[in-house]
Amino acid sequence: MTSDAHPIGGDLPYRLVATDLDGTLLTSAETVSERTRAALATATGAGALHIVVTGRSAVWARPVFDAIGYTGIAVCGQGAQVYDAGAHKLLTSLTLDRRLAALAIEKIEAETGPLAIASNQDGLDGQVLAGPGYELLIGSELPVVRVERGELFASPLAKLYIQHPGLTDDALAEAARHAVGDLVGVVMAGAGVVELLPLGLSKATGLAVAARRLGVRAADTIAFGDMPNDVPMFGWAAYSVAMANAHEELLAVADEITASNDEDGVAVVLERLFPGR
Repeated sequence: MTSDAHPIGGDLPYRLVATDLDGTLLTSAETVSERTRAALATATGAGALHIVVTGRSAVWARPVFDAIGYTGIAVCGQGAQVYDAGAHKLLTSLTLDRRLAALAIEKIEAETGPLAIASNQDGLDGQVLAGPGYELLIGSELPVVRVERGELFASPLAKLYIQHPGLTDDALAEAARHAVGDLVGVVMAGAGVVELLPLGLSKATGLAVAARRLGVRAADTIAFGDMPNDVPMFGWAAYSVAMANAHEELLAVADEITASNDEDGVAVVLERLFPGR
């Protein structure tokens, strides 16, 4: 781990600032602090671009974007969606094959016993359907529709969420990877949020697509995050910054550790890189 990000040359240290939402850009109260807003404004005023890269689907991210006035391109759904927040339009969208998803659940449950499951429907109108026993532990007002288990696979899927009554999130993710890692992607994205994704999908793949649209490269990018689902993005970006509240798996691969999301960790770094001009 180093203490200072290194400029890529020219007037800007980085041309693209990629930030996760929950646990990173957002405080525990799910707001963006004035200090962080000001630091981002200084960076973009200097010519850098800011992109949000979140595990939330576009429908779950949109209220945050509206609240903070974010109108740019965003990577949503762990990389499945490249979303134009200003136009409220999906530019790309990948889905999880439903038969493969059902097979994955069957194989995981053969190893772990019964799971609580939720499904994220595809598209801008896609809802999150929560089966029996599934409890959302992030996002205070995110919409969830309660359904019977048989209804979870009734429409095209973006991804699945799984929970287990006796396993930690890390243990469940490891068990799922062992059981179905050759069928689907498995990622731990937050408290109570273990996800099954299309194989090969990650925040890095989605960010690479978005960066091409924006005309920037991995070498131009600094990334901020807090959870294991940010590991691929950290591997893709030129420089990576973990929040002090980050998961140990992310802390281990970060180039720098900043203050927590509740202590303006994003702003601390950006103020150093993009001092007011």
